[in-house]
Amino acid sequence: MTADPDNDPSREPMAVHEPGRRGGSIVLVLLVAGGIVAAAVALMTLGRTQAQPFILGLLALLAMVGLFNLFAYAAGIIRFADRAADDPVKGRIADQAYDGLAVTDARGHVVYSNAAYLALTGAVNALDVRPVERVFIGNPDVSEAVFRLLKAAREGKRQQEEVRIAGTDGAHGRWLRMRVRPLGRGKRETKYAVWSIADITRDRERQEDVFQELQHAIEYLDHAPCGFFSVGASGDIGYVNATLANWLDYDLAEIGSGGLKLTDIVSGDGAALLTSIAPVPGEVKTEVFDIDLRMRGGKTMPVRLYHKLAFGADGAAGASRTLVISRARDERADPQRAAEVRFMRFFDHTPMAIATVDRSGAVVRANARYAKLAQGLNPDGAAGKSIFRAVSERDRHLVIAAINRAAEGQGDIAPVEVMLDGGKERWGQFFVTSVEEDERDTEAAIVYLLETTERRALENQINQSQKMETVGQLAGGIAHDFNNVLSAIMMATDFLLNAHKPTDPSFQDIMQIKQNANRAAALVRHLLAFSRKQTLRPQVLDLGESLSDIENLLKRLIGEKVKLEVVHGRDLWPIKVDLSQFEQVIVNLAVNARDAMPDGGKLTVRTANLTSEEAGKLAYKGMPPADYVRIDISDTGTGIPADIVDKIFEPFFSTKEVGKGTGLGLSTVYGIVKQTGGFVYVDSEAGKGTSFHIFLPRHHAEPEVAPEAHAASGAPRETPAETKPRTDLTGQGTILLVEDEEGLRSLNARGLRSRGYSVVEASNGIEALEVLEEKNGAVDLVVSDVVMPEMDGPTLLKSMRERNPDLKIIFVSGYAEDAFEKSLPENQQFAFLPKPFTLSQLVAAVKETMAPS
Repeated sequence: MTADPDNDPSREPMAVHEPGRRGGSIVLVLLVAGGIVAAAVALMTLGRTQAQPFILGLLALLAMVGLFNLFAYAAGIIRFADRAADDPVKGRIADQAYDGLAVTDARGHVVYSNAAYLALTGAVNALDVRPVERVFIGNPDVSEAVFRLLKAAREGKRQQEEVRIAGTDGAHGRWLRMRVRPLGRGKRETKYAVWSIADITRDRERQEDVFQELQHAIEYLDHAPCGFFSVGASGDIGYVNATLANWLDYDLAEIGSGGLKLTDIVSGDGAALLTSIAPVPGEVKTEVFDIDLRMRGGKTMPVRLYHKLAFGADGAAGASRTLVISRARDERADPQRAAEVRFMRFFDHTPMAIATVDRSGAVVRANARYAKLAQGLNPDGAAGKSIFRAVSERDRHLVIAAINRAAEGQGDIAPVEVMLDGGKERWGQFFVTSVEEDERDTEAAIVYLLETTERRALENQINQSQKMETVGQLAGGIAHDFNNVLSAIMMATDFLLNAHKPTDPSFQDIMQIKQNANRAAALVRHLLAFSRKQTLRPQVLDLGESLSDIENLLKRLIGEKVKLEVVHGRDLWPIKVDLSQFEQVIVNLAVNARDAMPDGGKLTVRTANLTSEEAGKLAYKGMPPADYVRIDISDTGTGIPADIVDKIFEPFFSTKEVGKGTGLGLSTVYGIVKQTGGFVYVDSEAGKGTSFHIFLPRHHAEPEVAPEAHAASGAPRETPAETKPRTDLTGQGTILLVEDEEGLRSLNARGLRSRGYSVVEASNGIEALEVLEEKNGAVDLVVSDVVMPEMDGPTLLKSMRERNPDLKIIFVSGYAEDAFEKSLPENQQFAFLPKPFTLSQLVAAVKETMAPS
């Protein structure tokens, strides 16, 4: 029980251990002044001589009183009255406060207490008042709280505690709120502590009643026959009732710990519907959605959601209040509901975005796929409001025209493929159909949208691949024809050089012809490299050593303005490539980088191993996961514009000025890397630089094969394209020369005859077999072209080996051995000489092949 201080006359406010304050009086001041004036008048009636001692005595008395007051004021005995402190209104506020107030000094003595404090602490009168710690001493329920309050009081801090005081003699207990704070901020005031005690029993009882009601409400909500959940703006589930948790087979404790998102419990793209509501500042919206929820095990259940969402003044969405009605009923018991569920699943789970729109393009209704697509296009949700905002401004008129035709009731509207709006390039195909005439007031058309971004990318990739393949075939065919022409030119120049002395005036002109023929042959080799039909001499290389060998060459090529940095990877795997061709790849890329940095810059060559797992994570298309050795060549140059980056590997494509490039540098790189079995990609940004990424397959060492076994395998014997000069290139024997180009055949025959050989000519494979029959097989060597009419070289080899298994043969071609080796039977041995070749190369290959093994 607590006493009411307002009705207890004995509970008067009292300052303890401090004399009461005395108020000043104007009457007393007037009396003192009057006395002094009377004394002065009385002295004036006396003579000056008689009054002088009295005047001096009075002045001395007043001086002593004034001096005493000055010392008393300095010592603090006398203080000037503070009108604010003596304000009776402020004083009664503290004295009559409902909460108990007490002030204690540094020693813990109570120097002030109001009536409420006396009542709450059970003090009978002012002499019985005690500090807080003494009031509740011995009470184990309060002692810890009082200790914390005392500690805060000593440290000059604020502290608050709420404690429950047990009742006596069966009375109910009560709740007290105790506070302590320093009296003020001054040094003297901090020595005093202000204690406050309030009876909060009724507040606690009301809180407990509210808590009990809340518990009942939660219990009713948890066990309601419908589900309920709340989801935040970030998609996190904040609350799920027990009914919905039971439907979805989730544990309530698990959900309460957080981590569950809206996409975890909503099937398909249904979550996009709930987040597609257009925000309206300060409004509350309720939408109805028919979707599928996903259970923990992956099964789905059809539900109807009443989704309530409140928006703040800034348009930000708060947490939702979503009611869930289960629609999982027996189809036989409610066939209409079952039909609705089937349609809902068909409508929302179709891979095509569907929306109904009015004449202005405003979206009336949409399925989940359209809601998700609209959110991906416009973060502000504009595409969810108007279907025209989903289309780029460039193509928007096409969709507008289609919807207008549908609004007029026309049918068979052709689909339109347009670019979608948004930061990235995305494409979509729109199919528009009209609705019934009586529905056109609200819905003018039904729009089906199928995104075609991936399909277009795949088509472009296939078209690019086919174009590169077609160009490669064309380049290879042109290179083959050029090789025949160049072979004739080079052979003719050899004859002319043999017929003219160096002092002859025509000798230099002939040398100029030969040099230009060699330059043309180099260009043809570039074409063959792009078409991947050149002859490669692969060998196992240590990439780090190979790059170190050409580092000085690269520095000379790029000049002093460009800084070269080569970063070698550790423990690089071996690769198997043609060394000269690999060096050509690095040189071509370095020269291109130099030309892209006319004012200087930095060229970085970096190598590293790339595991199969790492390769699988890369976004480069067409490269299967495997172990690769990666080579990155990066520059800080002008970069490549995005509109031409897909054309840089095409032959004869160049951005350089006329006369400063052939357009075959990067196409050669592409062909060599592809023929080696690798991949090359480019990343470039205009104004920032370009990076070429080359991935060469890791070479796994195979068991060494003995020379005898290698010879028996029938692998082709490769004749070097450029043999060292021999002292004697003459020879003897019968050679069958098979070549469909008459001019080239006659020159080759003439050259071989000039070196002492007997030459029999044939224009194709069939004619060669007839000549062989006439000679009864008395031919020491066959030199044959590969590509010929009626019968090609591989077919001729098969037929001749059937008649004479030991017959020696040299194939000459502008293509590589790989181009025709697959058409040969196994265990067939032959030599190969690539076109174009000189007379000395032909004679050297013949002499080496005919030499006894």
